[in-house]
Amino acid sequence: MRRRLPLSALRAFEAAARHGSFKHAARELAVTPTAVSHQIRALEALTGVPLFGRQARKVALTEAGAQLYPVLRGGFDAFEAALERLTRTRRRARVTISATSAFTTKWLVPRVAGFHRLHPDIDLQLHASDEPVDLAGSEVDIAIRYGRGPYPGLVAEAMFTDWFAPVANPALGIASPADLDKAPLIHFEWRRPLPLNPTWQVWFAQAGRSAAESTAQLRFSDEGHAIQAAVAGQGIALLSLALVREELSAGHLVQPFGPSIAGHTYHLVMPEGGARDPAATAAAEWLRAEAKKGDGGN
Repeated sequence: MRRRLPLSALRAFEAAARHGSFKHAARELAVTPTAVSHQIRALEALTGVPLFGRQARKVALTEAGAQLYPVLRGGFDAFEAALERLTRTRRRARVTISATSAFTTKWLVPRVAGFHRLHPDIDLQLHASDEPVDLAGSEVDIAIRYGRGPYPGLVAEAMFTDWFAPVANPALGIASPADLDKAPLIHFEWRRPLPLNPTWQVWFAQAGRSAAESTAQLRFSDEGHAIQAAVAGQGIALLSLALVREELSAGHLVQPFGPSIAGHTYHLVMPEGGARDPAATAAAEWLRAEAKKGDGGN
């Protein structure tokens, strides 16, 4: 158990020893010289040894005081440095961006290092949620919404339209639509069943083909899981090309044939009135620039 320390007395002693004066220590601590003297006498009573030799116009450390002073000086210096670090950390600008789990993982996270290179003084906090957040009642500065809009009470602008196409692990040997019956079709179940959702049914219609009823089906409620299943070679998936950019570039997935069909639009959304501060403005500009690279940066 830590001994209860007389912090006020120790602080008074350290200041008096550093200044060599009770008067100057009192000025620093915003107390009277008498109060400093009382604190030091209390510390001497506790230790049982004199810490200062009193002289007419100044005070000098005794041998015991000279042993105690450097220990306290180092301790108070360490306290001050730790508090300064905490204060500096708290003052760092931070921007919170909310997006779906799949978009956060597959689109935002790979780009975070680029943002930090541009803005090393701004911390990014990524909030992954498949449920829309209330920007007015939360600390979220920017949201990426996926849909057709509108978004009443919010400032929204289109970033890019998503495109979907069949993709598969190259080991499956899928080369043409005729090969679609070689492996299960991987489905991602949309939270809101809308006619414009990019589904296998829509793809077959636009491709002018009919789906074979005997083809096996593999269904996921999470888009990220559907991507993982495709990479693992568990079937052919109709996936967002923006979200599988890295897998396609690395050769973990291939897009063997078309057509590509339009999905919904990713929107950059901010509270009414726009960006809350310069850091949020910088993050919004960065998102716009990344989106302009083409098909969400693909």
